Order: sequence, then structure tokens, then C-alpha cells
Amino acid sequence: MLIGRENEQKLLMDAYQADESRFIAVYGRRRVGKTYLIRESFDSRFTFQHTGYYGGKLGDELFEFCSSIQEYGLKEFERPRNWLEAFELLKELIRNATEQKKVIFLDELSWMDTHGSDFLMALEGFWNGWASARKDILLIVCGSVTSWMLNKIIHNKGGLYNRLSYRIHLQAFSLKECEAYLQSRNIIMNRHQILECYMIMGGIPFYWSYLEKGYSLPQNIDRIFFAKEAPLAREFDYLYAALFKKPEPYLKIVSALGKRKAGMTREELLQATRMADSGNFTLRLEELESCGFLRKYHQFGMKERNARYQLIDNFTLFYYKFLEQRPTDEHYWSNQINMPQVNAWCGLAFERVCLEHVTQLKQALGISGVLSDTCSWICKEDTEKGIYGSQIDLMIVRKDQVINLCEMKYSRKKFSITAKIEEEIREKTMDLITVSNTNYAIHPTLVTPYGLTDDSYAGIIQKVITTDDLFV
Repeated sequence: MLIGRENEQKLLMDAYQADESRFIAVYGRRRVGKTYLIRESFDSRFTFQHTGYYGGKLGDELFEFCSSIQEYGLKEFERPRNWLEAFELLKELIRNATEQKKVIFLDELSWMDTHGSDFLMALEGFWNGWASARKDILLIVCGSVTSWMLNKIIHNKGGLYNRLSYRIHLQAFSLKECEAYLQSRNIIMNRHQILECYMIMGGIPFYWSYLEKGYSLPQNIDRIFFAKEAPLAREFDYLYAALFKKPEPYLKIVSALGKRKAGMTREELLQATRMADSGNFTLRLEELESCGFLRKYHQFGMKERNARYQLIDNFTLFYYKFLEQRPTDEHYWSNQINMPQVNAWCGLAFERVCLEHVTQLKQALGISGVLSDTCSWICKEDTEKGIYGSQIDLMIVRKDQVINLCEMKYSRKKFSITAKIEEEIREKTMDLITVSNTNYAIHPTLVTPYGLTDDSYAGIIQKVITTDDLFV
């Protein structure tokens, strides 16, 4: 059963029903459900479908391609020596097909592009010189090696330049979609438990598929990550290697960002990683952003060159905090409930979930139709100027001259504004007005799972957003 993905399904169906050939590229991080989306959308009814062979050489890739050609009906042919000849076989298969629209699905495309194989040249020739001239072909290509998909297909500067009809960047599930997924599998969790699970796994459907009904959330997390032969115990080892052919530089960047809650500028990252200041470094940042591992944000009132990068991937954050040292306790997570390090992590992880649901935050504020900009802000202490030094992780700057200064506070009960917290909010507000010289109204906005207690300091908060608001 396909959960969500309504816009993506509509795009695929529009391409299928078009009166001319279409070329679609689907990309996104590993385990996000790209192949599942395509197979479910077409009920696996393809004129031809083939998946690249991981780690294979040219001969291996051609052998597997020929096996798929035979499986889909072309029985008699000479074995191809190269990809040009292999795509001639695909043309012949299509000519013999009886479907009104021929759906061709090539999965894990980067694995077929072995060194020196001229695979891209053959693909360009197939589409530009033959398929695009017909009116009955829907070519869908897909890949998890995001760097390859971006460089070779999405931003191709050669024969495939501007040839894509559509591109689908498949995103992780939202909280609402995760809730629907659990309901489809008859797994009962309340929304706070779903939120905590999201803080660990993010919205990656494959990870959620390991949850089993009849177990508590801590039991499930132990079984999935910490037990002997836990299915995702070594997921991190494979995650970046599967996405990037040379993962080491990407891991350096991610590791550096994992140590800095507020993120880092490009210059700070260069210093921390000791990597060369080059176009390759910029490209790696863009690729990590495209995969959803980090977010790039600008600071209020500052130029683009002062943009900061922040690690936002839930699973990566969870790994660095709890899995990197390989705990030997099979019930590690159950035994860590309410421990200080878990409580500290919960606050950071909840902030990341909020940053992934800004659309829902805006809807809760009633400003979905108001032009707004999402940003963060940092200023250093300057006692001479009366500046306290502040960090604001999320600001929503609105065209109607209001800034929602968002305080994201994780709690397992109603949150209480203390005198210290009220003072901190007032200091942030004063710093923002003093340093940025803004004349916008500053609305302190609390995002917390269960809402706010009505006590003497609660009046400073202009709007409260709860867990339920994030599930819209």
C-alpha cells in the first residue's frame, strides 16, 4: 500500500497519459522509497524494468541487462559487446511491445555506469536519437547515488542537457505520513510516541518498516538497533557509501557538523575539515543538502555568503550520539529512558523535527498564504552595547511585518515558562531589535509537544504550537 506521495503519483500518471514521450528522473537518499513509488504507481507493469548490478564490471552489467531483456520477452539475440549494442536490443524489445504506452524503468542507474563503459553516451543516444522522436515511451530513471544522479542526469551539461521532462526529488515522510503508515500496518502508537520515533529514524519509510506491533517503542528501538544481529545496527556504515561513490569527504563534513548544534559557515567547515576550498567542496555541500542530511540557511539581515550549514538528518544525529560506540547492551534504549544524555538529545532532536515541518508550523500560525522567509540568527555578546549574545534557531519573517521567534522545547508534559526562560526570551528579543534594527513586531512562539501551563510567566508567549499541529 502506497502512503502519501500524491503529487509524485499525479506527475507520473500525467507523464503516462501524455501524447508524446516523456523522460523522468527520480532521485533522493537511500531507503526513502523511490523504487517502491514507481513500482506501486504502475503496479509493476513495465514494458521493461532493470536494476543495475552493484559492484559489477562492464561484462557483469551487460550480462544482467541481457537477462532482463530475455525476461521481458526478447529471446533470440547476439550478446552485446557494449552499451550501444545493449540499447539496440532495448529498442527491438520496445518495437515488439503491444502496450499503448511503453514504460521503461531503469533503476540504480549509476551502477550501470562502470568506468570507461560509455553508458551515458548510449543512454543519450537512446533518448535523443530514438525514444524522444516517438510518442509512446515513458522512460523513468532512478538512483540512490545522489551525487551521480545530480551530476550526470539532473545537471547534465552534455547530450542530456535540458532533456528531462520532469524530475522527482523524493522527500522523507512527514509525521502525518508516518502515522498513516503505522495505521496501515495496524501498529498502535500515540502521537508522542510517533514523534519520538521520528526523532530517531526521521521519515525514512524503510526504517519504519522494521517496527512490529505488540512491542513498545523502546523495545522496537532495541530490537532494530541494539540487539544481536539488529537489522539496522550497521546502517550508517552503508548509508553514505551507497549514496556517494567516495563517501570519506562527505563523512568529514557531516562529522564536523555533528559537533555544532547551531551549524557552521562554509569557512568554518573548511577549517574544521581541512579540506580544499574548491568547487568540489561546494558541490559536496549541495549534494548533502539534496539528500536531506543538512540544511543551508541564512541569518536574518545577512547576505548569502554568511549562510550556515546545519546537520538535520535524524538518523545521523542518533548514530553519533548513541550508536557510534557500538553499545553491547541489547536493551540499551530501554535502560536509557530518562537518563540525562537521552534527555539532552531529545531537545536537539525535537528541534530538528520542527525544522523539517516548517510548512506545518506556518499553517498552525495561519500564515500559509502570507509571504514569509525562514531563517536563523546569532549574535555575540557585547556588554558595551548592551548585547547579551543570542542564538535563535528558527525565525519566520513575515511580509505582514511580524517575526515569529520560535522557541522549540521538548517536554513529556505541559511546558512551563520559568523566570529564567522568560528572561532569555526577552534578551533574545532585545538583541534582535538592537542588532538588526528591525521595526517588525517580535512574537515569541512556543513549539512544544503538550502545550503550555498557564502560569505567571506564560504571558510572554504569543502563540503555542503543539505536536498535533505538526501532524497536519
